[in-house]
Amino acid sequence: MKKLLTRIGMAVAVLALVGGCAGAGGSEPPGGEFTFVSPGGQTRLFYEPEERGKVTGLSGESLLQEGKQISLNDFKGEVVVLNIWGSWCGPCRAEADDLQAVQDKTADQGVQLLGINVRDSRSAAADFHRDRGLTYPSLFDPSGRSLLALKQFPRSTVPATIVLDRQHRVAAIFLTELLESELLPEVQKVAAEPTPTA
Repeated sequence: MKKLLTRIGMAVAVLALVGGCAGAGGSEPPGGEFTFVSPGGQTRLFYEPEERGKVTGLSGESLLQEGKQISLNDFKGEVVVLNIWGSWCGPCRAEADDLQAVQDKTADQGVQLLGINVRDSRSAAADFHRDRGLTYPSLFDPSGRSLLALKQFPRSTVPATIVLDRQHRVAAIFLTELLESELLPEVQKVAAEPTPTA
């Protein structure tokens, strides 16, 4: 039995690399803090409320406002859509307008997109942000240090989009480029979930 489990583990590790600019895999154990685990080659993962792990401690410097800190705690009670991107990444360039459209259509439902710019220069990333008319904030995190809050999430996976519910628990993970038509229904579904009572 041990040999079988070892072989399964090795097979999962081999399948962990996925598409995009670079890749790896993810999911989390039920409840508690979020910890990323290989999805066995899956690029789209969805979690029921009772299966969700919470993200804590995510913060970093604002891309467009040097010296200003942005924290996940700034968005209490909101659905937060994290998007890990780089100006050098072709799929990131392709999905930028779709992400902005999702922000525009869901802001009044208490949804906030938050970009995490990695492996980039501030000037290239800021130009990318401005040229595409993106109105949602981004962290400037060339080293990917802020991603340590997404325990064991592979910092090389770009683009990646993570939908957090109003308690900032992981509801969905997309390890591929997204279209508005793919992301919008999932974000609206999470935004429509009953608000937890204190």
